[in-house]
Amino acid sequence: MAFEVKFELTESDLDHFRDVMRKAQSGAEKLSEALILSNAKKISQDIKGSVPEFVSERIKKLETLVAMIEDSEWKIPAEERSDVLSALAYFSDPEDLVPDHIPVLGFLDDAIMIELVAEELKDDIEAFEEFCAYRSREEGRSGDVTVTREEWLDSKRRELHSRMRNRRSTRRSGRSSFRSVF
Repeated sequence: MAFEVKFELTESDLDHFRDVMRKAQSGAEKLSEALILSNAKKISQDIKGSVPEFVSERIKKLETLVAMIEDSEWKIPAEERSDVLSALAYFSDPEDLVPDHIPVLGFLDDAIMIELVAEELKDDIEAFEEFCAYRSREEGRSGDVTVTREEWLDSKRRELHSRMRNRRSTRRSGRSSFRSVF
C-alpha cells in the first residue's frame, strides 16, 4: 500500500532553506571543486536504493548539475559554474537538516533542496540538456566536413549560454530569487 503525503512550503519555510544553504556554502568555502563534486556524487550513489520516489526522482537533477560541471564540451561559464558549485556545496554535509543516516526521511531535505536549486537553475539545466541532445543528434550526421566538431559545438554552446542568461534575467526581474543565495 502506497501512502501519499503532500505539503506546501511557505515563504518562511523557503527562507529557512535559504539560510541553511547560506550556512552550508560558508562552511564549504574551504572545500575544493573536486571534493564538492565527489560529495554530490556520493549522495547520488547513497540515495539509489530503497528511498521514496520523491527522493529518487530528484537525484537525476543532482546528477545533471554534476554533469554540467564535468562536461568539458559544455564549458559552463564561470558565473554559472560558481552558482552550480555553490548549490552542490550543500550536499557536502551529511548532517544537514535531516541526517542522511535516518531511514526513509534522511534524504528528504536533500530532495527538497535539489528541487529548490533545480528550479532556480532551470534555465541553465534546460540549456545544458538541449546542448547534450544537440550533440548526440549531430554526432551521427555526416555533412560539411569543413566544419569541425569544436566549431559546431561552439556555435550551439554560445547560443545556449546567451539564451540561458537572457531567460534567467527576464524571469528574475522584479523579484528576489533563491539564486541570490549563491
